[in-house]
Amino acid sequence: MEADRPARPVHEAPAREGAFEIVSINVSTGVGTRKDPVDRVQLRVDHGIVGDAHARNWHRQVSLLADEDVESMRGKGVDLDAGIFAENVTTRGVDLSALPVGTRFFMDEAELELTQVGKECHHGCAIYQAVGDCVMPRKGVFAKVVKEGWISRESRCHYRIG
Repeated sequence: MEADRPARPVHEAPAREGAFEIVSINVSTGVGTRKDPVDRVQLRVDHGIVGDAHARNWHRQVSLLADEDVESMRGKGVDLDAGIFAENVTTRGVDLSALPVGTRFFMDEAELELTQVGKECHHGCAIYQAVGDCVMPRKGVFAKVVKEGWISRESRCHYRIG
């Protein structure tokens, strides 16, 4: 429901840069499955997250979803853990879906470039079937790795538009 989402004026643009934190890092070895939390991962240029099923040379190497958006689904009475929406990186402190394509994410020495906002939900989505909604198509974002490095929940993170 619209009332469940935090109000954000349409005219309010995200800050040109800001800090955020990593709540969880998640990987899976199979496509079409939830991702499980890990302590840290290696990001590789033209690949994505080493060991993740979706890693390859394409524009959706790494998926990100804000914990605030996962929380909005928890408010519907569903018990959801990080990674349930198959996101690689669960963040806190930035409205990811408000950022434009081209935004850079800096996580310790690694750097990502936002390549896509939202996605088409696949048929048979278990979350959608359970609660009648899924945030990933509206709120999830995708990025490619432009500078390699390791990231963890303790990584220092910020984003920059432009």
